[in-house]
Amino acid sequence: MSIRCEIVSQDRMVYEGDVDIVVLPGSDGEMGILPHHSPVLTTLKFGLIKIRTNNEEHVFTVAGGVAEIQPTIVTVLADAAENVKEIDVARAETARQRAAEALTQVKTEDLDAYLALEAALRRSNLRLEAAKRYHDVKRSVFKEE
Repeated sequence: MSIRCEIVSQDRMVYEGDVDIVVLPGSDGEMGILPHHSPVLTTLKFGLIKIRTNNEEHVFTVAGGVAEIQPTIVTVLADAAENVKEIDVARAETARQRAAEALTQVKTEDLDAYLALEAALRRSNLRLEAAKRYHDVKRSVFKEE
C-alpha cells in the first residue's frame, strides 16, 4: 500500500512518486503521513521532508510552504525545496557567508530587507546542515541520532 507524494517548488517538480511514508516539518511539529491519512492542510516550516519507498529513503530540504494531505496523495507546495543529494555545499557555504555579511550591514529600520536576509541565512544553514548529515550516508533517515 502506498500514497502518492508530489513536492513542487516555485520553479520545478522536485519529486513525484508513490511512497510508503512521508514525514513533513509541519508548523506544529513533525507529521508522519501514511496511506489513508485523514485530510489535512498545514503550513510548513523550514526543515526536512523525509520519504521512504521500497526500502529507499530520500531527504529534501524545504523552506516553508503548504502541504495538502488527502487519503491517497500528499501535495507539497514549497517556497523552496531540493533533494539533499543535489546540494552544492560550496555554493551553499558562499550563500551563507553572503547572507550573514549582508545581515550585519542592513539597517534595522528596513524590516523587509532584514527578514529576507534572515530567511536566506536560515535556508543556507538548513541546506548545509542537511548536506553534512545526509550526503552519501547509508543509514536510515527515519532514525534519530
